Amino acid sequence: MRSVAFATAAVAALLSPVFADVDPIIIKGNKFFYKSNGTEFFMRGIAYQQEFNNNGSSTTTGDNKYTDPLADVNACKRDIPLLAQLKTNTIRTYAIDPTLNHDECMRLLQDAGIYVVSDLSQPGVSINRDTPSWDIPLFNRYSAVVDAMSKYNNVIGFFAGNEVANNISNTNSMPFVKAAVRDMKAYIKQKNYRPMYVGYAANDDKDIRVPLADYLDCGDISTTIEFWGYNIYSWCGKSTFKESGFDERTKDLAGYNIPAFFAEYGCNQVQPRLFDEVQALYGPDMTSVWSGGIVYMYFQEANNYGLVSISGNSVSQLPDFTSLSSQLAKATPSSVSADAYQPTNTAARSCPPSGTAWNASPSLPPSPNKGLCSCMVSGLGCVAASNLNADDTATLFGQVCGYNNGAYCVGIAKDGATGKYGAYSMCENIDKLSFAINAYYKAQGGSAQSCDFGGKAKVQSAAAASTCSALVSQAGPAGTGTVSVGAQGGAAATSTARKTGAGATTGVQRVEVGLLQISMYGFVAVLTAFCMIIL
Repeated sequence: MRSVAFATAAVAALLSPVFADVDPIIIKGNKFFYKSNGTEFFMRGIAYQQEFNNNGSSTTTGDNKYTDPLADVNACKRDIPLLAQLKTNTIRTYAIDPTLNHDECMRLLQDAGIYVVSDLSQPGVSINRDTPSWDIPLFNRYSAVVDAMSKYNNVIGFFAGNEVANNISNTNSMPFVKAAVRDMKAYIKQKNYRPMYVGYAANDDKDIRVPLADYLDCGDISTTIEFWGYNIYSWCGKSTFKESGFDERTKDLAGYNIPAFFAEYGCNQVQPRLFDEVQALYGPDMTSVWSGGIVYMYFQEANNYGLVSISGNSVSQLPDFTSLSSQLAKATPSSVSADAYQPTNTAARSCPPSGTAWNASPSLPPSPNKGLCSCMVSGLGCVAASNLNADDTATLFGQVCGYNNGAYCVGIAKDGATGKYGAYSMCENIDKLSFAINAYYKAQGGSAQSCDFGGKAKVQSAAAASTCSALVSQAGPAGTGTVSVGAQGGAAATSTARKTGAGATTGVQRVEVGLLQISMYGFVAVLTAFCMIIL
């Protein structure tokens, strides 16, 4: 038996791709370094993702469709030599499909010395600034991307959000982003993966850019970002370090204790783009604070930001390509070795006070936990029917949460401004609805009529496992307690999973769910359907 097991392991080792040839990028202080030789790493990046494509690596979620750029081998073979010609060492991808195979593209990128920073979300499965949430479907999506990319040493890290808050009015979304950062950092550590970093990409809003950078860097280190990305388009045509505002943005982050880089740059108000800002970005005025940047973008599309135009397998270099190539060839940033570098800016920022100029609580939503949600549902006497569609679910939420001033929904409510979150606010919608329906049912004395809702709910025999008592007791009868367990993904307890496939996928289960935002002060149900990927 031992020889069979050894032979099986040996075969598996031979068949499994090994992606350990490239030197990983690590963080020390506010700088990136190559792990082995300690050379400072400055991003010379390109955003690399087409918006729409109907080839086999496209994934559709409801009305949302995206193309996974790291699963299209022919495109990678076509484009990576051109990226290398630009001396690119980093690409940013905005959505990858974790069920597809990325081995060949990642190998080609590795061979070209190109690293990847990827967003964790996908269209329709992201933290929505208007109805923010951090729940099991989002955790499943984000952790699946981490799993899919963990074997590649040329992955630097991930964006937990991109411009989620873009003005003062929606800064209440940021506790949910910070919760995602917390749980993805913990997940990477729990899975014993090599260091992969979790950060955020912010927009250039004058009112929130500084408090936002402070907020994501303040508090317990387990909740803080590990790098700061900045989407900035203020240098247009012929400009200067001062006229563009680059000088002020550099002052804003002076003393920041983590790496910062331009997650997007390249204003196109003047065309063709000159990319004069490259010399400033990699020059002595900025390299003490900024670790390079990522030009938006490779593909020419309707927004007219492309470096190349694509027609089938044919690629035409645009004037922007030539300009950028010339500017990057002249960029020679001064650097320091990891051994010689001793960070002096080690202190985290102070959390911004919550008020009219910033409306995000330092208190964060609970970690998504499938076990807790399953325990809760199994102990209910009245649950939502498992075959509800999105419209039915939204209608029932509005109905039940409208009763008794929202008293039946406090256990599933969430409010990033006040920092008040129900213990079950991270569950899937079908399970949250069951909690609310059951609360109403109990308040009506448990009559069968109060658990009908036009046939959209049903009575069940409560049968929670003995192991559930500790979890459920922490949450409390109204769901307003704090549960001291970590994140755990999985399917909804009362939903029906089905097998699906996308392109060259392996079989995974997906559950049709939605996103719910219920304010602590005005319980309003808002539903957006999407697919959840289950590990």
